[in-house]
Amino acid sequence: MKIAIASDHAGFEAKQKIIDYLKSEGYETKDFGTYSTDSCDYPDFAYLAASAVASGEAERGVLICGTGIGISIAANKVKGVRCATCTDEFCAEFSRRHNDAQMISMGARVISVEKMISLVKIFLSTDFEGGRHNRRVNKISAIESGENPLNIKE
Repeated sequence: MKIAIASDHAGFEAKQKIIDYLKSEGYETKDFGTYSTDSCDYPDFAYLAASAVASGEAERGVLICGTGIGISIAANKVKGVRCATCTDEFCAEFSRRHNDAQMISMGARVISVEKMISLVKIFLSTDFEGGRHNRRVNKISAIESGENPLNIKE
């Protein structure tokens, strides 16, 4: 599985450790930056990684900024991307099971690198359940396309 990964300056050090973990587990990674702790703008890197996921260049994505929130908001603006900000194992698991999120975002100023690695492990190993959740995910796609989700069935 190919993983797109990106961060801003606040998440740079955590990103490097997560890349090391992913490689040790046999994942292929593509690092979309940033490449230092110099101050930068997280939307730039969120866009690059999320575009790779949306296009199919990468199957999943990992994003890190100070809180995990801003970088997730930016990634979710890329059509076809569902990025979930996660701070605990339950959210990491159910963002996949129920929401079919393809990207996880985390905050380097919120949780430890060890916790991030635990969340990434869960996120990457959890499958989407489908079933009744398909209808809900389809409604997310309808909203993204400007449709009224009240008219969407399965």
